[in-house]
Amino acid sequence: MRHRLARSARSLPVLVTTLVLAAPAARAQGTTASPAPPFIIEEATIAELHAAMRAGTLSCRQLVQGYLRRIEAYDKNGPAINALVVVNPAALATADSLDRRYAREGFVGPLHCVPAIVKDNFETIDLPTTAGSLALKDWRPTRDAFQVQRIRAAGAIVLAKSNMAELAFSPNETVSSILAGYTKNPYALDRVTAGSSGGTAAAVASSFGAVGLGSDTGNSIRGPSSHQSLVGIRSTMGLTSRSGVVPLFDSQDIAGPMARTVADAAAVFQVVAGEDPGAPVTAAARAHPIPRYADSLRADGLRGARIGVLHAAYDTPTLDPEVNAVFRRALGDLQRLGATVVDPVAIPTLDSLRRLQGGACSPFRHDFEAYLASVADSRPPVRTVDEILKSGRYHPSVQARLEAAQRVTESPAESAGCRAREQYRAALRVALRQLMDSLHLDAVAYPTWSNPPRLIGDLNTPGGDNSQVFSPATGFPAITVPMGYTRAVLPAGLQLLARPFAEGTLFRLAYAYEQGTHHRRPPATVPPLR
Repeated sequence: MRHRLARSARSLPVLVTTLVLAAPAARAQGTTASPAPPFIIEEATIAELHAAMRAGTLSCRQLVQGYLRRIEAYDKNGPAINALVVVNPAALATADSLDRRYAREGFVGPLHCVPAIVKDNFETIDLPTTAGSLALKDWRPTRDAFQVQRIRAAGAIVLAKSNMAELAFSPNETVSSILAGYTKNPYALDRVTAGSSGGTAAAVASSFGAVGLGSDTGNSIRGPSSHQSLVGIRSTMGLTSRSGVVPLFDSQDIAGPMARTVADAAAVFQVVAGEDPGAPVTAAARAHPIPRYADSLRADGLRGARIGVLHAAYDTPTLDPEVNAVFRRALGDLQRLGATVVDPVAIPTLDSLRRLQGGACSPFRHDFEAYLASVADSRPPVRTVDEILKSGRYHPSVQARLEAAQRVTESPAESAGCRAREQYRAALRVALRQLMDSLHLDAVAYPTWSNPPRLIGDLNTPGGDNSQVFSPATGFPAITVPMGYTRAVLPAGLQLLARPFAEGTLFRLAYAYEQGTHHRRPPATVPPLR
């Protein structure tokens, strides 16, 4: 296995965490052995963790201890990233159990001892689930969310629950009433993480865990991933389950992985994708057998690909010149790596399609209260939006959203605005598919955000979120991968969108781009520990 010292030295000239486990053979024979080379936890991939465990130089306990040390040093202390709501007190006991099982039978699954950061709107049976709201403080569900069940069955450890924009309302910043203060962007502590999965993104970027789970209604996996130089994927609607995730809008909610590399994102996605008997939306997955996504990870995966540049997704008067420059370089890299870039591509009927949307569609109250009714056996502290407002236990920034939701009395099925929106979405699916088919495109590309991460508290300068329209409205999958930096340190992401159930294509294209550019670098505010 290539040792990881070289990569760390290339990234940061600082002291490193060393987790050394004496070779088992030397221990058994009582002989003196040369010290094992240090294992470097920062930026470690799943493959590297597992290789070290196979070599006997890393135990699950040592790995978890290493992440816990980083959390202690950096989440509430030092730079105070403020990404985590609660750390799992049973994490070390779980690690010990996995070490014992490994000694008897080897890895328990493909995510054996992979410490995961889970957004706080995923139900966890052993940890509170609050969706970022004081109104749900201390609520303990009676089950794990489907994706949490899946990663645990595959051997992962839920290391911590992460902060989020309260009730997933904001795509722009990560602030809640359950945790005092904003979650900070580890690349620049005065900048936002985007939202609402900003806590997961900041934690994974800071190496507080190996991988993370987030949710994405309009932006919230891909936006925070872009802002923290991560890989994040929003799946095809129906390929992954959001069962056990506190909803924002059922018709658009997606849950899925966030990771530092495409390979790690694909490994987690492999585990969580597929039909969930408790989630009717995933019945669509029956007709689409899950491939082995690792087979898509080819360094030459861009060779022969055709990628269209969808200017309607990002090219606005407030497009930041540096973001545009980074994106143009990314297009050049796609070509250098073998892709044909078709620039521009356009949906001719887009403006007329947008007029189909009609009036307002506000399904939050209906979906949220239906969800709370479905978990009534676990006795959540509140059951309605009215009760949240009466409790006063929410962040002031969400009061207007809650009051607007309170005024909505009709269900989405009864709402003329929601019916019009569904007509628009159906028409947009057809139009986008026709565009891709007519030009034989494998994917369309655009910057994940048109502007750099904003200063914390700034809600006036352009945000630049480009993720709200094409993937959520169509249900088509999209992935973001690091494409460089603006202002020298602020990450920017390249987004690729493909046809339904073409996640393998997205992993192939993103992996080839990642391997041909290597833009990801760790944030300097959370350096390796001694």
